[in-house]
Amino acid sequence: MSECTHDCSTCSANCASREKQSMIEKPHRLSNIKKVVAVMSGKGGVGKSLVTSLLAVLASRAGYKTAILDADITGPSIPKAFGIKEKAMGNDEGILPVESRTGIKMMSVNLLLEEDNTPVVWRGPVIAGTVKQFWTDVLWGDIDIMFIDMPPGTGDVPLTVFQSVPVDDAIVVTSPQALVGMIVEKALNMANMMDIKVLGLVENMSYALCPDCGKHVEVFGESHVQETAERFGTEVLAKLPINLKLAAACDAGLIELFEGDWLDDAIRKVLQGLED
Repeated sequence: MSECTHDCSTCSANCASREKQSMIEKPHRLSNIKKVVAVMSGKGGVGKSLVTSLLAVLASRAGYKTAILDADITGPSIPKAFGIKEKAMGNDEGILPVESRTGIKMMSVNLLLEEDNTPVVWRGPVIAGTVKQFWTDVLWGDIDIMFIDMPPGTGDVPLTVFQSVPVDDAIVVTSPQALVGMIVEKALNMANMMDIKVLGLVENMSYALCPDCGKHVEVFGESHVQETAERFGTEVLAKLPINLKLAAACDAGLIELFEGDWLDDAIRKVLQGLED
C-alpha cells in the first residue's frame, strides 16, 4: 500500500482520513446573494408556492432586494401568481431573471417554455440539472434574500438543492390533516439530515373565518402543528386561513397587492441578520 499523500482527489481508498468533499456550487460570478431560504414540504398541494410568494412580497416591502428560484420544475406556479407573461432572456454571460412589478427577481421553467401549459416530461437528473443551472447560470445580481420554492417530497431535486445551493434556513409548510402532518415530518427529518436549520412551520388552510360571526372554523379538523413543532424543537411561525381574496389574487397574478398580517412574525424571523 502506497504512502498517503492526503490528496483525496487522486485516491480511491475509503479511509477514515478522507475529507468530506463539498458539492456546493458557486452562483454566477455576477451574482451576490446574501441569504437563501428554502420553503419546503414533504407533500404537494399544501401551499409552498403561496407561502414563498407572500414571504418574497413582504421582504420586498421591507426594502430588501428579493429573488425567487422556482425549483418546482414540473409544477411551476410562481410566474402565474405574479402575473408574469414575458419570457426570460439571456446574453453572452448567462440567463437574465424576470422581474415582477415591484422588482422581485425570479426564475422558473415556465419563463423558458413557449407555452405555460407545456408539460415538463423530463427524467430526474435533467430536472435536477435545470435547478442547479438556475443557481449557477442566472445573473441574479445583488440579492439580499432568495427564496427557493421547493418541489414536494424528499427525492432527487430537493437533495440537489440542499447539496448544491448554500441554503441558510428552511421553512416547512403544512396543513391540518393528520396524513399531511406525517409526511411533513419526513421533510423535517430531511432538513435535519442535511444540517439545514428549520426556522419553523407555517400551517396553510388552517381555518376558515365565518363571514357572519367571525368564528374560526377548522375545516380540515383539529390542528396538531404545535405538537409537531415541539417534537422537532422548532416553532409555529404562522397559521394561514382559507382566504378567497388571497386565492383570487394568485389567480389574477396580483399577489403583490395582498393585505394581511398572517406572516409578519415569520418574515421578521427570516430577515434576522440582514439588517444593516
